Amino acid sequence: MVAERPQALVIEDSPEITLLVRGLLEKEGYAVIATPRGAQGLDYARARRPDLVILDLSLPDADGVEVCRALRAFSDAYVVMVTGRDDEVDKIIGLSVGADDYVTKPFSPRELAARVRAMRRRPRVASAQVKRDLGRIVIDPTSREVTVDSENVEMTKIEFDILDLLTSSPRRTFTREQLLMHVWGEWFGDDHVIEVHMGKLRRKLGESAGQPRHIRTLRGVGYRFEPV
Repeated sequence: MVAERPQALVIEDSPEITLLVRGLLEKEGYAVIATPRGAQGLDYARARRPDLVILDLSLPDADGVEVCRALRAFSDAYVVMVTGRDDEVDKIIGLSVGADDYVTKPFSPRELAARVRAMRRRPRVASAQVKRDLGRIVIDPTSREVTVDSENVEMTKIEFDILDLLTSSPRRTFTREQLLMHVWGEWFGDDHVIEVHMGKLRRKLGESAGQPRHIRTLRGVGYRFEPV
Protein backbone atom coordinates (compact mmCIF):
# COMPACT_ATOMS: atom_id res chain seq x y z
CA MET A 1 0.00 0.00 0.00
CA VAL A 2 1.45 3.36 -1.03
CA ALA A 3 1.69 5.88 1.81
CA GLU A 4 -0.23 9.09 1.29
CA ARG A 5 2.01 12.03 0.46
CA PRO A 6 2.10 14.88 2.97
CA GLN A 7 0.30 18.02 1.76
CA ALA A 8 1.92 21.44 1.40
CA LEU A 9 0.29 24.79 0.66
CA VAL A 10 2.33 27.68 -0.74
CA ILE A 11 0.76 31.15 -0.38
CA GLU A 12 3.16 33.39 -2.30
CA ASP A 13 2.61 36.07 -4.95
CA SER A 14 6.03 35.79 -6.61
CA PRO A 15 5.88 33.26 -9.50
CA GLU A 16 9.65 32.75 -9.29
CA ILE A 17 9.63 31.95 -5.58
CA THR A 18 6.53 29.79 -5.94
CA LEU A 19 8.22 27.76 -8.68
CA LEU A 20 11.37 27.35 -6.59
CA VAL A 21 9.49 26.35 -3.42
CA ARG A 22 7.12 24.00 -5.28
CA GLY A 23 10.05 22.16 -6.86
CA LEU A 24 11.87 21.93 -3.55
CA LEU A 25 8.84 20.60 -1.66
CA GLU A 26 7.99 18.08 -4.37
CA LYS A 27 11.54 16.74 -4.10
CA GLU A 28 10.93 16.41 -0.36
CA GLY A 29 7.89 14.23 -1.10
CA TYR A 30 5.07 16.76 -0.70
CA ALA A 31 1.98 17.13 -2.85
CA VAL A 32 1.91 20.90 -3.42
CA ILE A 33 -0.86 23.38 -4.14
CA ALA A 34 -0.08 27.09 -4.55
CA THR A 35 -1.93 30.39 -4.70
CA PRO A 36 -0.83 34.05 -4.73
CA ARG A 37 -3.77 35.17 -2.59
CA GLY A 38 -4.37 34.89 1.13
CA ALA A 39 -8.15 34.44 0.95
CA GLN A 40 -7.86 31.59 -1.53
CA GLY A 41 -5.06 30.11 0.55
CA LEU A 42 -7.36 29.93 3.56
CA ASP A 43 -10.02 28.25 1.43
CA TYR A 44 -7.48 25.69 0.23
CA ALA A 45 -6.29 25.12 3.81
CA ARG A 46 -9.83 24.40 5.00
CA ALA A 47 -10.46 21.99 2.13
CA ARG A 48 -7.07 20.25 1.93
CA ARG A 49 -5.85 20.32 5.53
CA PRO A 50 -2.15 20.71 4.62
CA ASP A 51 0.66 19.47 6.83
CA LEU A 52 2.89 22.41 5.90
CA VAL A 53 2.15 26.00 4.85
CA ILE A 54 4.70 28.36 3.30
CA LEU A 55 3.21 31.83 3.78
CA ASP A 56 4.47 35.14 2.38
CA LEU A 57 4.19 38.07 4.77
CA SER A 58 3.24 40.54 2.01
CA LEU A 59 0.40 39.41 -0.24
CA PRO A 60 -1.59 41.46 -2.78
CA ASP A 61 -4.92 40.93 -1.02
CA ALA A 62 -4.00 40.38 2.61
CA ASP A 63 -1.46 40.81 5.38
CA GLY A 64 0.35 37.51 5.90
CA VAL A 65 0.16 37.96 9.67
CA GLU A 66 -3.64 38.15 9.49
CA VAL A 67 -3.73 35.12 7.20
CA CYS A 68 -1.61 33.21 9.71
CA ARG A 69 -3.91 34.26 12.56
CA ALA A 70 -6.97 33.09 10.60
CA LEU A 71 -5.22 29.84 9.67
CA ARG A 72 -4.43 29.10 13.29
CA ALA A 73 -8.14 29.26 14.16
CA PHE A 74 -8.69 25.91 12.41
CA SER A 75 -5.32 24.41 11.45
CA ASP A 76 -2.30 23.06 13.31
CA ALA A 77 -0.13 22.79 10.17
CA TYR A 78 3.51 23.74 10.40
CA VAL A 79 3.79 27.33 9.14
CA VAL A 80 6.92 28.92 7.68
CA MET A 81 6.58 32.65 7.03
CA VAL A 82 8.54 34.28 4.21
CA THR A 83 9.47 37.93 4.59
CA GLY A 84 11.32 40.34 2.34
CA ARG A 85 11.95 42.72 5.23
CA ASP A 86 14.94 41.67 7.26
CA ASP A 87 14.02 43.07 10.65
CA GLU A 88 13.10 41.53 13.97
CA VAL A 89 9.65 43.14 14.14
CA ASP A 90 8.33 41.15 11.18
CA LYS A 91 9.82 37.96 12.55
CA ILE A 92 8.46 38.44 16.05
CA ILE A 93 4.99 39.44 14.83
CA GLY A 94 4.85 36.40 12.58
CA LEU A 95 5.92 33.99 15.29
CA SER A 96 3.60 35.51 17.88
CA VAL A 97 0.52 34.61 15.83
CA GLY A 98 1.50 30.98 15.46
CA ALA A 99 4.19 30.65 12.78
CA ASP A 100 6.70 27.91 13.55
CA ASP A 101 9.61 29.35 11.60
CA TYR A 102 10.56 32.05 9.12
CA VAL A 103 12.95 32.68 6.23
CA THR A 104 14.04 36.02 4.83
CA LYS A 105 14.27 36.73 1.10
CA PRO A 106 16.53 35.99 -0.63
CA PHE A 107 16.86 32.59 1.00
CA SER A 108 18.84 29.54 0.07
CA PRO A 109 16.79 26.58 -1.22
CA ARG A 110 19.12 24.37 0.80
CA GLU A 111 18.29 26.32 3.96
CA LEU A 112 14.53 26.03 3.42
CA ALA A 113 14.84 22.32 2.61
CA ALA A 114 16.79 21.75 5.82
CA ARG A 115 14.16 23.54 7.88
CA VAL A 116 11.34 21.57 6.27
CA ARG A 117 13.16 18.30 6.96
CA ALA A 118 13.73 19.34 10.57
CA MET A 119 10.01 19.99 10.97
CA ARG A 120 9.10 16.59 9.53
CA ARG A 121 11.38 14.73 11.92
CA ARG A 122 10.84 17.05 14.86
CA PRO A 123 10.54 14.72 17.84
CA ARG A 124 7.40 14.96 19.88
CA VAL A 125 8.19 15.13 23.54
CA ALA A 126 8.53 11.63 24.93
CA SER A 127 6.46 12.10 28.06
CA ALA A 128 4.08 9.88 29.96
CA GLN A 129 0.74 9.89 28.16
CA VAL A 130 -1.25 10.63 31.29
CA LYS A 131 -3.16 13.74 32.20
CA ARG A 132 -1.12 16.10 34.39
CA ASP A 133 -2.97 18.10 37.01
CA LEU A 134 -0.70 21.00 37.92
CA GLY A 135 -3.14 23.04 39.94
CA ARG A 136 -4.83 25.64 37.77
CA ILE A 137 -3.23 24.08 34.67
CA VAL A 138 -4.18 20.63 33.37
CA ILE A 139 -2.36 19.05 30.41
CA ASP A 140 -3.49 16.00 28.45
CA PRO A 141 -0.56 14.78 26.28
CA THR A 142 -2.76 12.24 24.48
CA SER A 143 -5.32 14.73 23.19
CA ARG A 144 -2.82 17.63 23.31
CA GLU A 145 -5.35 19.71 25.23
CA VAL A 146 -4.63 22.32 27.88
CA THR A 147 -7.04 23.85 30.37
CA VAL A 148 -6.29 26.88 32.52
CA ASP A 149 -8.66 27.59 35.39
CA SER A 150 -11.03 24.97 33.87
CA GLU A 151 -11.11 26.79 30.51
CA ASN A 152 -9.75 25.20 27.32
CA VAL A 153 -6.81 27.12 25.88
CA GLU A 154 -5.80 26.73 22.23
CA MET A 155 -2.11 25.98 21.72
CA THR A 156 0.00 25.85 18.58
CA LYS A 157 2.18 22.77 18.04
CA ILE A 158 5.26 24.63 19.25
CA GLU A 159 3.55 26.08 22.32
CA PHE A 160 2.18 22.70 23.38
CA ASP A 161 5.53 20.96 22.84
CA ILE A 162 7.33 23.57 24.96
CA LEU A 163 4.76 23.28 27.75
CA ASP A 164 4.75 19.48 27.52
CA LEU A 165 8.52 19.36 27.91
CA LEU A 166 8.64 21.82 30.81
CA THR A 167 5.81 20.09 32.70
CA SER A 168 7.20 16.60 32.09
CA SER A 169 9.59 17.36 34.95
CA PRO A 170 8.32 20.27 37.08
CA ARG A 171 11.01 22.41 38.75
CA ARG A 172 13.69 20.96 36.48
CA THR A 173 15.59 23.60 34.54
CA PHE A 174 15.77 22.99 30.79
CA THR A 175 18.51 24.81 28.91
CA ARG A 176 17.82 26.74 25.73
CA GLU A 177 19.81 24.09 23.83
CA GLN A 178 17.62 21.32 25.26
CA LEU A 179 14.47 23.18 24.26
CA LEU A 180 15.77 23.72 20.74
CA MET A 181 16.70 20.06 20.30
CA HIS A 182 13.60 18.54 21.92
CA VAL A 183 11.03 20.88 20.41
CA TRP A 184 12.58 21.90 17.07
CA GLY A 185 14.91 18.97 16.41
CA GLU A 186 17.30 21.30 14.59
CA TRP A 187 17.53 25.07 14.46
CA PHE A 188 19.17 27.28 11.85
CA GLY A 189 18.17 30.72 13.11
CA ASP A 190 18.90 32.66 16.29
CA ASP A 191 17.54 31.31 19.56
CA HIS A 192 15.53 34.50 20.18
CA VAL A 193 12.67 32.42 18.77
CA ILE A 194 12.42 30.71 22.18
CA GLU A 195 11.72 34.02 23.94
CA VAL A 196 8.99 34.85 21.42
CA HIS A 197 7.20 31.55 21.96
CA MET A 198 7.67 31.73 25.74
CA GLY A 199 6.06 35.17 25.79
CA LYS A 200 3.04 33.90 23.86
CA LEU A 201 2.78 30.79 26.02
CA ARG A 202 2.92 32.82 29.23
CA ARG A 203 0.10 35.06 28.03
CA LYS A 204 -2.05 32.01 27.28
CA LEU A 205 -1.40 30.73 30.79
CA GLY A 206 -2.49 34.08 32.22
CA GLU A 207 1.02 34.94 33.36
CA SER A 208 2.26 38.39 34.30
CA ALA A 209 5.29 39.32 32.16
CA GLY A 210 7.03 40.89 35.15
CA GLN A 211 6.15 38.20 37.71
CA PRO A 212 5.46 34.86 36.01
CA ARG A 213 3.94 32.26 38.34
CA HIS A 214 4.68 29.13 36.34
CA ILE A 215 7.31 29.52 33.63
CA ARG A 216 10.43 30.88 35.31
CA THR A 217 13.45 32.21 33.45
CA LEU A 218 16.93 31.51 34.77
CA ARG A 219 19.05 34.14 33.08
CA GLY A 220 21.79 32.65 30.95
CA VAL A 221 20.62 29.11 31.72
CA GLY A 222 17.08 28.30 30.59
CA TYR A 223 13.53 27.79 31.85
CA ARG A 224 11.62 25.71 34.38
CA PHE A 225 7.98 25.11 35.25
CA GLU A 226 6.77 25.82 38.78
CA PRO A 227 3.42 24.27 39.80
CA VAL A 228 1.32 26.60 41.94
